[in-house]
Amino acid sequence: MSHHSSPPTLNRRQFLRSASALIALPALEALSSKAAAATTAAKGAKNFVAIGSYLGWHQPAFFPTTAGKGYEMPTSLKPLEPFRNKFTVFSGLDHRAANGHTAWPNFLCGNTPGAYSLDQQLADQLGGKSRFASIELATGMGEGAKSMSFTKQGVGLPPILRPSVLYRQLFASQASRERTEYLIKSGQSSLDSVLDDAKRLQANLPQRDKEKLDEFFDSFRSVEKKMERQLVALDQPAKDPGYKLPSYDPITPNLQMEAGSIMYDLMTLAMDSGSTRVMSLFLDGLGQVFAIDGEVLKAGYHALSHHGNDPEMIRDLLAIERAHMECFAGFLRQLSEKKNPQGKSLLDDTVILLGTGMGDASRHSNANLPTLVAGGGFKHGQHLAIDAKAKDAPLLGDLYITLKQRLGVETNSFSNASRNLNHLFS
Repeated sequence: MSHHSSPPTLNRRQFLRSASALIALPALEALSSKAAAATTAAKGAKNFVAIGSYLGWHQPAFFPTTAGKGYEMPTSLKPLEPFRNKFTVFSGLDHRAANGHTAWPNFLCGNTPGAYSLDQQLADQLGGKSRFASIELATGMGEGAKSMSFTKQGVGLPPILRPSVLYRQLFASQASRERTEYLIKSGQSSLDSVLDDAKRLQANLPQRDKEKLDEFFDSFRSVEKKMERQLVALDQPAKDPGYKLPSYDPITPNLQMEAGSIMYDLMTLAMDSGSTRVMSLFLDGLGQVFAIDGEVLKAGYHALSHHGNDPEMIRDLLAIERAHMECFAGFLRQLSEKKNPQGKSLLDDTVILLGTGMGDASRHSNANLPTLVAGGGFKHGQHLAIDAKAKDAPLLGDLYITLKQRLGVETNSFSNASRNLNHLFS
């Protein structure tokens, strides 16, 4: 009967379910008209993503040489050129935290590494209505357990390292790992198990919603194809790069970029489906030796970060950083292309913080942290150069206060910061 396909019935139907899949749907007009209206009325953004590099970003290749607009794109950021007007670069900001690798968690924690992190503060405020209050991810290999995110009690949250695990949590929560990987490797899709359900749903949607759902399913299948390739690669032993590394720098799998690309795809799907509003991605690094554009680099990632100003070491380090930025550019592209029912892009709906807790890995200095903010509906396209030596100079925490306010959290403090950067960045 026709009343079974009316909007009220659809409004309660936020998932496609089967024995092996639980797939959250993206925002659709017919499914969430009330929520869409609320989103339109609300100012600011609704999602937050933090991306942190354990080995930092080489400052001379990250910071533009001139302040304001119209700067020449620095070497490491060149892959982001198409999105120049969608991000802002900050220099001169830090938390006045201690130096050294052990103090790296200051990135999201402020002056005290291991304190209540920015993402978890936001998760506690914003995450209550999502399937996952927050999701913590990592790529690459390092020495020992590391956390980028910390609860109010100072407990470090372990990140998910394998894309297949994230995939299973998001889209196959009732299936075993073995079945999930079997589906992926066999070329099948979790969508196959909900195909009839999806067809019935699409039949009752307006045209714009049908197009949105088709786009979502295409993205979903694309991720699965990438994961199929990566899972096969993970089953193969890593090739010996032919370089003798220091004993403290063990050879590790060098699939960080491939894993990162898939993580970004899954992060996009997670936010597009409303599964979570807060995510973090930790870019770890130690002994992995990368081959960039077919050329095996001189040394492991960690060794390159301690370049001692050797030009060849810096050249190879920057090749890694540009590869990271290529992956990040793909993330920005996906977010900019996905629109909500009101036409607002997922990028404008998402505050993205890319940075590090390590200002200069070669010297173990945690001053002047390379920082970039993308999306969130801010006025972008500039380099905001802060004079850290100026009397009463702002802190990185002041920027974090501005980000929290953009996400609808009323606050005037973060760690050792007590103002904001709204007069410079809005």
